[in-house]
Amino acid sequence: MQENFRWHLGTEMRYAIIADIHSNLEALTAVLDDIEQAGGVEEIWCLGDVVGYGPDPRECIAILRQTTNICVAGNHDWAVIGGKNEVDISEFNPDAANADQWTAQQLNDEDVEYLSNLPLVIEKDDFTLVHGSPREPVREYLLSTGAAIQNLSYFETQFCLVGHSHQPIVFTCDETEDCSARYFLPESPVSTKSGSRLIINPGSVGQPRDGNPDAAYAIYDSEQQLVRLYRVPYDIRSTQEKMQAHGLPVRLAARLSYGV
Repeated sequence: MQENFRWHLGTEMRYAIIADIHSNLEALTAVLDDIEQAGGVEEIWCLGDVVGYGPDPRECIAILRQTTNICVAGNHDWAVIGGKNEVDISEFNPDAANADQWTAQQLNDEDVEYLSNLPLVIEKDDFTLVHGSPREPVREYLLSTGAAIQNLSYFETQFCLVGHSHQPIVFTCDETEDCSARYFLPESPVSTKSGSRLIINPGSVGQPRDGNPDAAYAIYDSEQQLVRLYRVPYDIRSTQEKMQAHGLPVRLAARLSYGV
């Protein structure tokens, strides 16, 4: 396993949190435009799966290299570069495997080097960043309170940020390590003031799966001590047309219209 990385946060800053871009350039650029319009965001943190599924892997990698401050590895990021650390395309369903095989053929040496060097875990003061879970960073889906409880001993910070499931969800865990779960909605920001341990999933930029096709991301405001979810419409049809032109699976393109 790769070495963990630790950074220290400044004071009174805003941080954008993105995950699961999945080679969807239209969704990524719409989110980055929304972040810029929101103003005051000093850093962008990425929770992995830059590539996979979508039609623009190289373009998304290039943009993230320029705009994100830190990024962890996702399972698709490692699968497309040849099964690093036993993550292999053969693990995926046929549509995902087909898309990842196509993606692997598009990447140049610099793209592969970038994906190869993404760490499994990053710590930034009170936050641990992983793709799947602290226990299984590129494999486990955190979708139940039972899984959340089991993962508490695998990170030392108060808060953990995860992706992978494409579901905006918040787990709140008390001092007895009892956790509750709720959907993460734009109208219900998460407070970091309570002293609870939190596991937060900001949803997916490039392939939402919560019944809402709009791209999802979050902003952490350290002054207000709030994490707020944002949803951003984007040109889904353009992404779908490019997927069709590249011969990517029809079902992967169709699901974007429904957020499933």
